[in-house]
Parts: sequence; structure tokens; C-alpha cells
Amino acid sequence: MKRNKKERQQLLASTIKDNPFITDEELAEKFTVSVQTIRLDRLELSIPELRERIKTVAEKRFEDEVRSLPLEEVIGEIIDIELDKNAISIFDVKEEHVFKRNKIARGHHVFAQANSLAVAVINDELALTAKANIQFKRQVMQNERVVAKARVAKIDDESGRTFVEVNSFVNTELVFSGEFEMYRSNHS
Repeated sequence: MKRNKKERQQLLASTIKDNPFITDEELAEKFTVSVQTIRLDRLELSIPELRERIKTVAEKRFEDEVRSLPLEEVIGEIIDIELDKNAISIFDVKEEHVFKRNKIARGHHVFAQANSLAVAVINDELALTAKANIQFKRQVMQNERVVAKARVAKIDDESGRTFVEVNSFVNTELVFSGEFEMYRSNHS
């Protein structure tokens, strides 16, 4: 159903308010218009691009929650976190993250996303990686979005260690997995 510009823009604003993580491509498909039309509509409505919306939502939602490191030091954007339980971040692989000759992401970026998420999920002023067992399952390419999911597997108060599992996906495909043994300062 073809809508006039005013109706489309009202629905667009409402849709983005309900789901700030929706992409311009998904919006274009939903409203059967071009991506360029969506971008122009967003500009007219002063709605920032996806990356800025994610950052704003994350900063508002998590700035008081993440204790172990400043949000700007997290690699990727945290989109959900429950301290000492689980967390999710997204990382868009851009040109500066890849090898120029083959567009494959440099492994340290994928690792850094997972490691910083393992640190961020710790409910403590200080959390450091003591040990990590990691496995890259496949290369990540430029323009892919990596979704890292961290889960606290065990908290050992006696040793001051927290064990965090992180799995990273591109779409539904597992591309990285890691088991992180984290030192925390606040233990018995």
C-alpha cells in the first residue's frame, strides 16, 4: 500500500521508536520505498542513522550498569546487559578492521569484542582477563555484523574468578567462541 510522505514519515518515526535497531534496508522493504528515500525521511525528521541510534540507546541504558570499564572502551556496541549474568554486543566490520588484500577482519578485533564484553558483564570495579581459550570458527568479512553473546557460567568467590562464555555470530553462523577466566577485585 502506497502512503503519502507525511503518513510514511509518521510511521517511520513510530517504527524506529519501537525498534531503534531496525536498519534502513529493513525500513525500505517495510515501506516499499528505496533506501535513499528512508535516509531522506530520517534526515528531514532528524532521526540519526542506525549506528548513532544504537550508541545513544546503549549509553542511556547501560552507562550506570557497566562498572568494570567505561562504555567507550567496549569494542562494539552493547545492546543488552545483565551484570554477572549475560550481555550482547554488536560490531560492524568496516574497512579499517580488515586486511586490505582480502577484506578479512583482523582477528584481534573479533577477539577484542568478545573480551571486552566478558569484562563488561562483570559486576565489579575491576575485571581483568586471567586466561582465555578461544576458537575462530570462520573468517569474518568486511561489512558483516558480528553479534557477541556473553554468558556468565560460574562465579567462584573463593578465588575471585568469574568464568564467562562468549559466542559470536554473523547472522546465525557461529564465527568465534571463547571461554574467559576473569579476575575480579571484589571477592571474599
